[in-house]
Amino acid sequence: MTEKQEFIERMKKKTKAFAVEVISFCNSLKSDRASSVVSYQIIKSATSTGANYRAACKARSKKEFFSKLCIVVEEIDETKYWLEVILEASLSNRSEFLNQLYNKAEEITKIMSSARNSVYENKN
Repeated sequence: MTEKQEFIERMKKKTKAFAVEVISFCNSLKSDRASSVVSYQIIKSATSTGANYRAACKARSKKEFFSKLCIVVEEIDETKYWLEVILEASLSNRSEFLNQLYNKAEEITKIMSSARNSVYENKN
């Protein structure tokens, strides 16, 4: 397996593990209407991050790959937004886990933004 293939597989695992952790975290949120709405939104964006990364890896062209990577960056950024909302609205008492998730989302954001920017520079 090449270094690139290893990176791709690592990122597939990382984005899926992140989605699973977000789902687990959401199950620990307060049981109220706000938590329910926010849980729905963050689960959608966190799972979409990994799903769209997998789709990007199957892209039929550089253009399609770039487009999917743009979606990945949007979805992980949205996930960070919902994590911030959870924190600021005090929907969770698991602040350490919340911070860990935010740091993981930030790491994924940096990796995916860098990949997107690299593809963009190589397109032109």
